[in-house]
Amino acid sequence: MIKKILIANRGEIALRVMRTCREMGIKSVAVYSEADRNSKHVMYADDAYFIGPSPSNESYLVIDKIIEAAKSTSADAIHPGYGFLSEKAEFAERCKQEGIIFIGPSAYAMNTMGDKITARKTMIAANVPVVPGTTEKLTDEAEALRIIEEIGLPVIVKASAGGGGKGMRMVKNNSEVKEAIRAAKSEAMTAFGDDAIYIERYIESPHHIEFQVLADSHGNTIHLCERECSVQRRHQKVIEETPSVIVNADLRKRMGESAVKAAKAVNYENAGTIEFLVDDKGNYYFLEMNTRLQVEHPITEAVVGVDLVREQINVANGLKLTYTQDQITQRGHAIECRVYAEDPNNNFMPCPGKIRNITEPLGIGVRTDGYVYSGYEIPIYYDPMISKIIVWGENRLEAINRMNRVLDEYKISGVKTSIGFMKRIMETPDFVNGTYDTHFIEKNHDFLFELNQMEPELEDMAIISAFMEYLSANRDISEDNNVVKDNWKTYGRMISSRKL
Repeated sequence: MIKKILIANRGEIALRVMRTCREMGIKSVAVYSEADRNSKHVMYADDAYFIGPSPSNESYLVIDKIIEAAKSTSADAIHPGYGFLSEKAEFAERCKQEGIIFIGPSAYAMNTMGDKITARKTMIAANVPVVPGTTEKLTDEAEALRIIEEIGLPVIVKASAGGGGKGMRMVKNNSEVKEAIRAAKSEAMTAFGDDAIYIERYIESPHHIEFQVLADSHGNTIHLCERECSVQRRHQKVIEETPSVIVNADLRKRMGESAVKAAKAVNYENAGTIEFLVDDKGNYYFLEMNTRLQVEHPITEAVVGVDLVREQINVANGLKLTYTQDQITQRGHAIECRVYAEDPNNNFMPCPGKIRNITEPLGIGVRTDGYVYSGYEIPIYYDPMISKIIVWGENRLEAINRMNRVLDEYKISGVKTSIGFMKRIMETPDFVNGTYDTHFIEKNHDFLFELNQMEPELEDMAIISAFMEYLSANRDISEDNNVVKDNWKTYGRMISSRKL
């Protein structure tokens, strides 16, 4: 049985995995770059190993350094988290060669599902619905034009090895085809080292629905229901919730069965996610498979009551799944907000820097997966996400109200964050009513941003006004009085802590 796990990652996901390790009596090993010497995951782990300079391509992405760290600390397993090396088949294979347990799927499953064209072919063979499009790599523009005419506009040109919105271009008319192909190929080569592309029909106003799956080495595969991931910016998820307001019992059953079928088609083991697009008529289509744990996995844990990391470790230990499909039920509603160190008013520009003060929300049905603390400096080298706020309620309205309260309580000073933007989303009628799709931010741009520009300044004015009221009420007190001095300091700190 696994006794010591190296987490080949950083930040909040490293901490999240370590917490389950501690509950299971398993030792954890942190790896860290120069920028992460003072990171919370390094302090929390039972052991820590330095892996190099701050840039990820010199530390967290170097397979040899991760393997060396595992051997040097006597770790018998590696959990990759998400991002970095988590979907690198080469890494999974190398772990196998070195006699280290990789807590994730096989290299074969990663390779098959990681290449979008191969994945489409595999899903078609498994009778899983896919978006109409090509099943071969494209390089010839004339052939691309012929296929587009056959499929019908609009279409999307996508990188075969893509993900996260990279190497993706929408085409609305034939005059855009050549430029879309060139741009997609160039971006794909830069991001993935592979410029292969394919074309598929563009689904108008879709919902992005994903199904969590778990599979063991004994032939058992189950799904843990859906997550609604349609609130996105630049094809990146911002807010997720479960259950989805558009998925009824019948659709859930059919999509869940397709998700299980998709996982079995590649002999999948461990945790994974099957992503679908659902159109306005209730038709669903396979989009891709993420062969790892997802950022938004906590909302599934909240509603279904399963510790997904514990299940991952059990599967890696060769055990059977703890649950059968008929034991999986949804209870209540959960929402997750991803909080970034960024400026929503400046095209979501990342804003790394030092955290002066932080007050995290508490209360019933509240979970914070974060890694920053007062005095911590957010590095410039990595993704600017600093935490995830997860709330649970008996129903969707209760969950929304709870998230509103939580976002009011969540205070971070020293850097700009997306907390105010998340709050605005919670107040948007389309979100509250559940009448939104993947174009939510675009469609609600005016509502989301009309007050966002002034909110920090208005709060500063309120603080100053309150202090002036205090002075007026206590004008007979000497300026030398310690009470006045202390309150000057208090209000001064409140004003200086604003994220201006």
